[in-house]
Amino acid sequence: MGRVAPRGHNGMKKKGEAGASKNYITRNQAIKKLQCTLGDFRRLCILKGIYPREPKNRKKANKGSSAPASFYYAKDIQYLLHEPVLHKLREHKAFAKKLSKAVGRGEWHLAKNLQEQKPTYRLDHIIKERYPTFVDSLRDLDDALSLIVLFAALPATSTVPASIIANCNRLAAEWQLYVMRTHSLRKVFLSIKGIYFQAEVMGQTITWLVPYMFTQQIPSDLDYRIMLTFLELYQTLLGFVFYRLYTDNNLVYPPKLDEVLDENGAGLGALLLEEAGAKGLVVERMPEVEGEDAPEKKRVYAKDVRKQIAEIEKAGGKGGEAEASVEDQADSAAATLAGAAQDAALELDVFPTPAGVDESDPTTSVTQPSSLTASTDLFAPYFFFLSREVTRPTLEFVIRSFGGRVGWDPVLGAGSPYKEDDARITHHVLDRPVIPETAASHPGKRAYVQPQWVVDCVNKKTLLPADAYKPGAVLPPHLSPFVDEDEVRERGGYVPAEAGGVEVEMGSDVEEDDDESVEAADEDEAMKQDDDDDVATPAAAAGPGPALLAAAADPSNEELRHAAELEAEARGVAPAVFEADLAAETKKAKKAAPKKKVAAPQRDEQDEIKASMMTNSQRRLYKKMAYSQDRRSEETTKLQERKKQLLKQQRKATK
Repeated sequence: MGRVAPRGHNGMKKKGEAGASKNYITRNQAIKKLQCTLGDFRRLCILKGIYPREPKNRKKANKGSSAPASFYYAKDIQYLLHEPVLHKLREHKAFAKKLSKAVGRGEWHLAKNLQEQKPTYRLDHIIKERYPTFVDSLRDLDDALSLIVLFAALPATSTVPASIIANCNRLAAEWQLYVMRTHSLRKVFLSIKGIYFQAEVMGQTITWLVPYMFTQQIPSDLDYRIMLTFLELYQTLLGFVFYRLYTDNNLVYPPKLDEVLDENGAGLGALLLEEAGAKGLVVERMPEVEGEDAPEKKRVYAKDVRKQIAEIEKAGGKGGEAEASVEDQADSAAATLAGAAQDAALELDVFPTPAGVDESDPTTSVTQPSSLTASTDLFAPYFFFLSREVTRPTLEFVIRSFGGRVGWDPVLGAGSPYKEDDARITHHVLDRPVIPETAASHPGKRAYVQPQWVVDCVNKKTLLPADAYKPGAVLPPHLSPFVDEDEVRERGGYVPAEAGGVEVEMGSDVEEDDDESVEAADEDEAMKQDDDDDVATPAAAAGPGPALLAAAADPSNEELRHAAELEAEARGVAPAVFEADLAAETKKAKKAAPKKKVAAPQRDEQDEIKASMMTNSQRRLYKKMAYSQDRRSEETTKLQERKKQLLKQQRKATK
């Protein structure tokens, strides 16, 4: 028999025993039921993913009371009664009482024993409950990575211990190492808040924010207990996720740390990746440092491998022959790899020299190809060198994620695979107004670019010309790769001009107000008309047709333009002549049209009638949408007017 709802003597349900009052529970009631403090209740809710709910009728949910309160599902609180973490929190509360008593009485031996038996808890079961599948955990990595990287940039204080910051640094480095290994990085955007990165892992898009490397200050009015609880959960989550990602790629997790390189500031180069099952074989690390100042590194030599193989063969009864064959194979393989590496280095050193460029001048910027096949190995054939004023961690991560080789100034840390005067360097990244005088002593050919060139190439998935990014040049606009420009245009938003060009709608709306520009336009029209008279037909010389005038009055109307093209074809007008006539008539129509003050678009009578037939809630929503559209159109118009003024100033400066 199922449980029957309690009823009164007349068969009606009792008030407060069913419905919303039974399904919801207030926060104070939940704390009394769980017998815990408010801080422990918040921690449990964060760890278990329980958040306040909004009932349909707050008065019914609060049993007739209209006092403000936070509501939770009663079943969620019921499940918390059996949570192991809750029992550990209760044990910790009893432990704190015993420890304070022992310290107050001066019983230091007892206090030491209690401290050694301090109760701890694990969050493994919570991770398994909240993320049943691995894809679910990947979808929740955005906030986890952003918070981990944020704490990794904070200074150690009494609120945030140094151990937590060190662990966050380790997790952030392990994530970057995996992204570089698998070439999963897709987009990079340098914003005011920080640097946005987007990677694609197992079909899931993961976006995280990295703060700039400035001195971080902790606000005094910020409650870090809640953030530390989230951090505790995310650290456990990332440990599970990274273990799975590394093992799926046949890598040992966690990667080993070279303490010598880490102490010298090598950064990501201090982490060593190893394949599972290949003990002692390093599959990826920074290339060997050339020079006398190179730190010592552990290497696996061919003679050690041959010795181990020989011992194994001797144990099986095959001694000298196996050793000789293994030695020959190892020598031939080493010779093949050395020859391939030398050929690749010689091939990369060859750089095409543009026409008119003095090869003896090392400061001349080498023009890079304007297009390249979009792939994750965009920078694979190139060697980069980072100057000392450049932020090394960000650029090193981006370049290595796309297959490039990176070296840096010794001021930025140890572990650079090559020095500044290496002949293999193809791109020198610096952030100075002029090229340094020492560039004349650099061997080979290299392109001097600003850091934005690297990010723009990644977002465009091709190598952009380096001349627009040379030191001291005015950089092109750095547009966000996360914005769909076609969608922005459809909504009436403003899309900035691309590098080296102007958007189409801006080029058609620019008005020549000053006398000099008008005279220049008239002269151009006269020259075009003189050239067209030589090839124009008698029908075209009769004057523009009505379809052409209508298309010139409304350039954005495609139907009118199509009708004008048909009219010109019937009259025997060449396409080049038609385009020139259309441009000339369009300018005349704009000059003749009266100038109107920019104002917000007005709603017509049909919109007013539609709004009057709506309900109150629908009308409020419609007004909000209309207001947002008007604000967006006004902002777009302002930006377009500002762009026109900048273009006029640029034209005057070039004359």
